[in-house]
Amino acid sequence: MAHWFHRNPLKATAPVSFNYYGVASSIPANKICNELRSTRARLLEMFTDVTCNQEVMKNAADAYFSLLQGFIVSLDGTTQENKMRFIQNFKWTDTLQGNLPSAQQDAIFELISMAFNVAIWHTKFASRLAGREDVTEAEAKDVHRSLKVAAGIFKMLKEAYIPRLITPAEKGKDLESRVIDAYIIQCQAEAQEVTIARAIELKHNATIVAALSYETANFYQKADHTLHTLEPECSTKWRKYLQLKQHFYMAYAYCYHGQTLLGSDKCGEAIRSLQEAEKCYSRAEELCKEYRQTKGPGTTAKPSEQLFFRKLGGLIRNTLEKCQRENGFIYFHKVPAEPPVLELKASYGLAEPVPFEMPPLSEQCTPEVYATFDLTKGPKNDKAKPKEEEVKPVKEPDLKPQKDSGCTIS
Repeated sequence: MAHWFHRNPLKATAPVSFNYYGVASSIPANKICNELRSTRARLLEMFTDVTCNQEVMKNAADAYFSLLQGFIVSLDGTTQENKMRFIQNFKWTDTLQGNLPSAQQDAIFELISMAFNVAIWHTKFASRLAGREDVTEAEAKDVHRSLKVAAGIFKMLKEAYIPRLITPAEKGKDLESRVIDAYIIQCQAEAQEVTIARAIELKHNATIVAALSYETANFYQKADHTLHTLEPECSTKWRKYLQLKQHFYMAYAYCYHGQTLLGSDKCGEAIRSLQEAEKCYSRAEELCKEYRQTKGPGTTAKPSEQLFFRKLGGLIRNTLEKCQRENGFIYFHKVPAEPPVLELKASYGLAEPVPFEMPPLSEQCTPEVYATFDLTKGPKNDKAKPKEEEVKPVKEPDLKPQKDSGCTIS
């Protein structure tokens, strides 16, 4: 497969002790607090553990979220807010804003931020697998599923949890609709890249490949448009990636559409389609250089040196030469001045987000235990409150690039 995907950094967070002296007035209540601290710490460790896989991540996330929901869902039989929801302040950075944290005293903010990182982990896991030269069928399925799971998590957060925040999402931050929509669309587009690679490998009909490529290019264009009103200093590099992928897959669409036209004895139109593929590919090459030169969050790479990128250039060149030879010997068709209008609709292979559901509430979080949390017995003054921890950047693993990948970690 040897694919390459741009990745923004993980969100960083301050440690949380969950030490509620006096408030947690029973042994079961203290046990919940201790396990919240340990399951949170373990989940954070998994984000940077290169041996972590999808199953391990799910188990770690479920363990924490099942307990955290005890501070969110109503446990006293009323429709009122859970009394523990606002007891703890949580600090998180954003994937586009460097190490400047946002803070909210809200367990829902913590759940959203942590789940957002789980989604980012899935995209990074997919990227790591997809960057290998010899990806097995099982690994390709893992890449495909991880990207759709990530899209499903982002979608669930946008629809079910972000609207419940007391403090609205700040402009340009991760939880703002433009940013989260771009992540959803990018995940879908990248999942379709896996489908396209599979269709080409199995030598599926050129019409299918052209239609999928066209739909994928449109996804990238839509994601780029979603970000166009964001501050340039935090979005330009990401947008360059989306733009180069849009032109790259438009080149794919015109290339395979040209093959379809040649198969229908429309050689002149096929040549024009291949010429347009060359034009799109050249623009993608220019954007690759601009991407490398642009500062901003994410990996530093040389996309035009990627194996998958170079392969398409050779395919376009060889197919165009074949069409020109055929036209000179057999067809003698006039080459149209305008490229063919692509009205391609994929019937197969379109990637939809995998619906994501939070795990069920932990069995430890019962109404009886909930009643033993007594907010009237918390610290009465600021001196008695625990010192707030600083947010340290996440040290992500320095993964060596695969041969011919052209990718380095910034």
